[in-house]
Amino acid sequence: MIDTPLIRIDRHEAGVVEVVLDRPEAMNAVSTQMATALTAAGASLAEDTSVRAVVLTSSHDKAFCVGADLKERNGLTDEQLRAQRPGNRLAYRALLDLPVPTIAAVDGYAMGGGCELALACDLIVAGPRALFALPEVSVGVIPGGGGTQLMTRRIGWSRAADLIFTARRIDAEEALRLGLADRFVDDAKGEALALASTIAKHSPVGVRNAKAAMRGGLDVSLDEGLDLEDARWHDTAFSADRAEGVRAFAEKRTPEWPGLG
Repeated sequence: MIDTPLIRIDRHEAGVVEVVLDRPEAMNAVSTQMATALTAAGASLAEDTSVRAVVLTSSHDKAFCVGADLKERNGLTDEQLRAQRPGNRLAYRALLDLPVPTIAAVDGYAMGGGCELALACDLIVAGPRALFALPEVSVGVIPGGGGTQLMTRRIGWSRAADLIFTARRIDAEEALRLGLADRFVDDAKGEALALASTIAKHSPVGVRNAKAAMRGGLDVSLDEGLDLEDARWHDTAFSADRAEGVRAFAEKRTPEWPGLG
């Protein structure tokens, strides 16, 4: 187990790692210190080749994350707010840029920056108490943790505009219907960990390269995306993982992935 202040990292079997937002006294409001901890945790996980999937959870019973620490921010001067901004951006990118699949388990308030932390993950599993919102315009700012970009890409421009312009909250059922949540279950954390375990059974090289091809192809032309896919195919097809996968299939056994390129 690796711990950083306000962020706990728990290791499960087969390379599944749980990143726990652990500031329960403030419903995981993202302070400057918590943003720094999240950045550090993300950097550590990105360099760890034993990690196969990441699940983002909360230690609070009723809140995933309520967003930015507005109490802290209220005490900042304009100069201090400008100085804080780069660190906050790094915190959200720390999740977004992880090379392995990431899953947010949301069963409580995911407000503002909390919703953006979920959006930074590849998949979102929602529980019955999940509530999502990007309410920033109601307090005189805009989503600044990737919300204007990630929500639009995930659910489409007009649906994202509805949520961002109105600042309204939506429950898990509506989130599923809009495409914000990918699964709606009774046990969000359990389902997310089970999903991560399924992912972790597959070739680490294949999964990482599949994610890289998908992410890299989002904002390029189809021809460019197909070229990117081809490059990642080559990276995978001539890897030790591919050799083991074919051999295991022929021998009718479970692969023992080298996890090497």
